Amino acid sequence: MESGHETSTGVYYEIALLRSAAPYLTYRYRSDLEPGQPVKVPVKGTLKEAVVLRSVGEPEFETQSITEVLPYCYRPWQMETARFIAEYYFSSFGESIGLFLPFLQNQEVDNRNNPPENLSIEELPQLSPAQKQAYEALNKEQNALLFGVTGAGKTELYIHRMAEKLAEGKSCILLMPEIALTPQMEKRLKRYFGERVALWHSRLRKKKKEEILEGIYEGRIRIVAGARSALFVPLEDLGLIIVDEEHDDSYKAMTRPRYHARDLAVYLGQKIGAQVWLASATPSVTSYVRFPVIRLKEPYIQTEKTYRFVGGDTLNAPILKALEENYRWGEQSLVFVPTRANFKYLWCENCGRTHQCPYCSVGMSLHRRRRHLRCHHCNYTEPIRESCAECGHTPLKSDRIGTEEAMEIIERAIPGIRIEQFDKDAITTPGKLEKALKRIESGESDVIVGTQMLSKGHDYPNITLSVITGLDYLLGLGDYRARERAVALLHQIAGRSGRSKDAKILIQSAQAETFAPWLDDYEPFLKEESEFRRLGNYPPFAHLARVLIARKEEDTAAAKTAELAERLKCYEGIEIVGYGPAPLERIAGKYRYTVLLRAARRTDLLRALHAVAERGVEIDMDPVEFS
Repeated sequence: MESGHETSTGVYYEIALLRSAAPYLTYRYRSDLEPGQPVKVPVKGTLKEAVVLRSVGEPEFETQSITEVLPYCYRPWQMETARFIAEYYFSSFGESIGLFLPFLQNQEVDNRNNPPENLSIEELPQLSPAQKQAYEALNKEQNALLFGVTGAGKTELYIHRMAEKLAEGKSCILLMPEIALTPQMEKRLKRYFGERVALWHSRLRKKKKEEILEGIYEGRIRIVAGARSALFVPLEDLGLIIVDEEHDDSYKAMTRPRYHARDLAVYLGQKIGAQVWLASATPSVTSYVRFPVIRLKEPYIQTEKTYRFVGGDTLNAPILKALEENYRWGEQSLVFVPTRANFKYLWCENCGRTHQCPYCSVGMSLHRRRRHLRCHHCNYTEPIRESCAECGHTPLKSDRIGTEEAMEIIERAIPGIRIEQFDKDAITTPGKLEKALKRIESGESDVIVGTQMLSKGHDYPNITLSVITGLDYLLGLGDYRARERAVALLHQIAGRSGRSKDAKILIQSAQAETFAPWLDDYEPFLKEESEFRRLGNYPPFAHLARVLIARKEEDTAAAKTAELAERLKCYEGIEIVGYGPAPLERIAGKYRYTVLLRAARRTDLLRALHAVAERGVEIDMDPVEFS
């Protein structure tokens, strides 16, 4: 950096506070600093971490001095990517650069002393002819979608490619949609790569993060696996990014910056020259349309699955009979239900009102075992109530079976059966997850009852019966992706069984005709759904954005929404699909309104939204949640 702005009191710099929406601030320092230099600065009596953006002339106002220059640096590509995130996902630069972990000063020089590592082919898992063919096809592409059925051996391909990249002196990142997936993957990767592998996620303790970063800085750790945040670790010479279960909505951040880790992985790969593999047994329509598709059509171990549709809306006699028979045969079963707790709602059959959270416009979930009602949005809890808060009628009724209710029904019907609860109420830490998986693997659990956590790629080798409920609920959501989500979930849950033995799949649905055509192969569904999206002008053939306005007063929220809609009508190339109260109209005491926009070109959408963006207006580009 040319000093140019140096004065008798030092050089003046514009800085951005990390992980903050605050405006840029100006500080001085006694000597030259480069853009991307992390520092500490005093802000209202406390020290805050910040990053230097540029040198500036001496301002007319009083300035404070930068307190400390940290021994790190943000690389130019990190700074450029952060600017892209801030611009595209409507966050501040401080929030977007705060996603990244900086490199150690001179880290690049230090890592040159670490020679490339080579694992002999004999040490790696053997590939079948189909896997070899897919592997060769993948390696010809810079970005590609590995579309492999559950149990086809996608992880073996990851391991081979990682070994090749290590041999080239490169490093690798493996993204998984949730922390819950990490224990099994860690075990598999460390079998081949040992201490070169580290797991990274938001729940790691500070000391553990520091140990991992030290290993990365020293070049000992070359493979990082984990959830969204693993994309931002400071690996030198990144050569491969794999996005496992790429269809999963968990890759989309629901708070600012509202980035999508899958899309950002592709962007980063292009910027730094890394190869990017997206992989899934049920790929998203968007990825299926946008990227070269490499298929793995057959599971590594051939087993037979038989499907049967059953009626009803609870765990009824046919389902319980199938579970009991499987239990008597000494086999393990899996039961998927769409929600946690006992029921989604308590409601009054006299006045029709749902018992709602006083701060959110949602029904409160019944947790009978914990003896309370809880709002799953703001976590407000209260004792279980018997009478209606509106009219006093007793008793309240309940709808939509949840995990705890399912467990109670099974325990009453099949005495002695051992049940593993698999949802966010029971699996609250990686340690609890690991213990649950060990119980399942050792046969200490006879049946697993859980929510969508069951679909997240865990390997349950001994499941021979899967029961899938709640698909009709997913089909009824107000979301253009409702059909995709329901059919994909069916395939994901069905794929958890029959990994080593023949299996039966019971599907509880009144809409068998919606699911029956796609049971044997997901690709025909993707082709039909792609045509539906194209004709309906939905992503990936158009671009969506959602504007969210939240205010304490409902009238203020409504007026602001109407004003924004009128301003947006003035811009060419964008369509206001609709605006008004959000499906969840009130959360944590604030009334929420939305405007949904569509455009054929991203640039039109971004131009209009940047023109109306202001404090208190949240903008979600490429939203995945509408209900």
